[in-house]
Amino acid sequence: MKHIPLVKPAQFDNYLFKNWKAPVFSGLYDNFHIEKIENYKDHLIIPTPPHRRSVYFLLFLTQGVVVRTKGLNKYELKQNSCFCLAADQITGIDYVSDDAAGYYIHFLPDIFNNPNLKIDIGKDLPFFSLLKEPHFEISNPEKIKNLFTQLSSEYQSQNKSLISFYLITLLFEIQNNSISKETDKKDASAMLTLKYKNALSEFIYSFKTVAEFADQLSVSPNHLLKCVKNTTGKSARELLEEMRILEAKVLLKQTDMSIGEIAFKIGKYEPSDFARFFKSKTKTTPFQYRNSNID
Repeated sequence: MKHIPLVKPAQFDNYLFKNWKAPVFSGLYDNFHIEKIENYKDHLIIPTPPHRRSVYFLLFLTQGVVVRTKGLNKYELKQNSCFCLAADQITGIDYVSDDAAGYYIHFLPDIFNNPNLKIDIGKDLPFFSLLKEPHFEISNPEKIKNLFTQLSSEYQSQNKSLISFYLITLLFEIQNNSISKETDKKDASAMLTLKYKNALSEFIYSFKTVAEFADQLSVSPNHLLKCVKNTTGKSARELLEEMRILEAKVLLKQTDMSIGEIAFKIGKYEPSDFARFFKSKTKTTPFQYRNSNID
């Protein structure tokens, strides 16, 4: 089966924007970029199609409202909150208010390849983990805003030697000043449902049935069904089907795989069965979705 390409920074302009290109500094854009949200928000295609990026990215909102997605979960960002996502996770933008302002950053871990920098992103910055909530509030927004401003200044000066140092300082300060939404103490059903959604995102190509996912989570299928239903009002199979549709959308927009290949990859469907399944969930055919601006 063909490799699934990720949307790279050089492809953002055509994939996410209408007639806008980010100001690019030579040799930096693919590895690192920082931009004010107010500079590009009016040029975004909203809602953006679900996609997987090749870079880590984060948003810091200083005012307004932004609605972002991670897999099947939707998050409403408000003033003084962050949204952080590692590479290769399905995301999209559902809404950006007219008054939205703040900062966007993307980077590759290679930017920390410096003998004086020691960082394990997975361990030191858990907000990038697949299993963690990507959305949280900031307890000291002025401090974080000042660091973004300084990092932006170094970027515009193309001071490559200092960018990585300011970036790692910013990320650690975000970690130190984060107020996790997980402090709400979700009940057991909600926690299992979150784990199930994350497992759907991680293993959608490996497992085909709810029972297989339940086994991965070390619970019985009946227990998983009850928890998901109590938390979401939907069945575990409905969420599995939603994830398949989300993956299909990514493959249709992000790859040149044939519809038959996509049908097999997401569920071992026959092409005709996949077309009926996709249309029943989206009101459009796979071919129409691929060749249109439908989100």
